[in-house]
Amino acid sequence: MVDSVYRTRSLGVAAEGLPDQYADGRAARVWQLYIGDTRGRTAEYRSWLLALLRQHRCRSVLDVACGTGVDSIMLLEEGFQVTSVDASDKMLKYALKERWERRKEEPFDRWVIEEANWLTLEQDLEKPGDGFDAVICLGNSFAHLPDFKGDQSDHKLALRNIASMVRPGGVLVIDHRNYDHILATGCAPPGKNIYYKSDLTKDITTSVLLVNNKAHMVTLDYTVQVPPTEAGAAPELSKFRLSYYPHRLEAFTALLKGAFQGKCQHSVLGDFQPYTPGQAHVPCYFIHVVKKMA
Repeated sequence: MVDSVYRTRSLGVAAEGLPDQYADGRAARVWQLYIGDTRGRTAEYRSWLLALLRQHRCRSVLDVACGTGVDSIMLLEEGFQVTSVDASDKMLKYALKERWERRKEEPFDRWVIEEANWLTLEQDLEKPGDGFDAVICLGNSFAHLPDFKGDQSDHKLALRNIASMVRPGGVLVIDHRNYDHILATGCAPPGKNIYYKSDLTKDITTSVLLVNNKAHMVTLDYTVQVPPTEAGAAPELSKFRLSYYPHRLEAFTALLKGAFQGKCQHSVLGDFQPYTPGQAHVPCYFIHVVKKMA
């Protein structure tokens, strides 16, 4: 009973050094279908991110949680120099496939893709000069990193490593779901997904795991109706579970400032809009923009 409720990922072999919830390939395959390609990105998200990067005169971008590469591809098509890393080789295979198929296009021929994890990022990835103009970690990706030790030391180490990749004057863009609302109500805020437009029928069930009366893990059980691969075949119902550490807004802000040793400018948005605590609209996501002081 406990195993069926609290299993943290689809069955598979984890990548070395960091739990890989996509290790068996099933979740990676369905996730790729679920989020779609660059055309499935919402116009609001796309225009917001591109405007932000251009506002800060960013040229080189590290996508530190690239997954299947959908955001990296969007940025390559917009003329950015992109380096993409992920801890899941099952997710990276989709990015590698896209790079190979589009290798005759110069931005894709120069696209750097590496398997790396945040706990050993400085060893896994060579930093260019003083660092990247921008580092992005979006789509609630950072929350995949568990707090096995119970003191958030892994979170602090990972954020320090990610911050080290940002050049002085560069920016880190990182987000997480509105876990304050999830923990208070037991469900996600109502509203459409701000990142992608999926036409797949899906159902998502939320569970919260408490350890010593403290929220330790949030699990999302996905049921997705996958289109048939052959004509006349019935759609497949695919089920998988992803687990997240529930970062609260105030606490995560403190972690970020600590990672930059306070030498940063920090702002937070709710669903890409200016956010004021206590406002009427409850955002689904919080997006942090952190500029490293020169």
